[in-house]
Amino acid sequence: MQLGEIAQIKTGLVLSRKKAEIEYDAKATYKLLSLKNISEDGMIVNESFDEFTSNENLDEHYFTEEGDVLMRLSQPFTTVYIDKNYTGLLIPSYFAIIKVNDTKVLPQYIAWYLNTKNVKNELERSQAGSRIPSTNQHTIKNIPVVLTPIKQQQILIEFYQLHQREKLLYKKLLEEKELLFQGITQQILGGRNNDWTNNTGKN
Repeated sequence: MQLGEIAQIKTGLVLSRKKAEIEYDAKATYKLLSLKNISEDGMIVNESFDEFTSNENLDEHYFTEEGDVLMRLSQPFTTVYIDKNYTGLLIPSYFAIIKVNDTKVLPQYIAWYLNTKNVKNELERSQAGSRIPSTNQHTIKNIPVVLTPIKQQQILIEFYQLHQREKLLYKKLLEEKELLFQGITQQILGGRNNDWTNNTGKN
């Protein structure tokens, strides 16, 4: 089964076509989902969203909805699932919007599946030789999807979410340890610098 058989796929808004160039043209301001907000392993990690001012009111289909799956169209082709906490964000054209329309498939499963190494390797191979490796709607629609029963999808998603939370906690722990290490080394070096300054003054 191919992804296009179980999902509707389109791309986000071409921002340059709707951007208000001068204040007089401004009709609305929206929070924008950008590449900096997506981690390589498929999580929304930076909640400082840029703002986009448009020259007209934009259609609803350009904004995130719960259950959407977004794929980055350039390497590393990261995919993210949109939950209820991240709805209403403007989606730019460098993301594909995947809306699963088959009741036998969970969108969280599709997000996980598209982030697997096998899928990413296939996308990279399909763009081999391109100056700027990127993919498109046609390629995404033709991605083969391996389906499992709903119960197995749910179990896999739960394990995946637990794994992601553990990775995030581990990352935060490493960052805290790094800050602690830097603080200790600064104290040690600060003390030695004072000793060196005092000794230099005596000479």
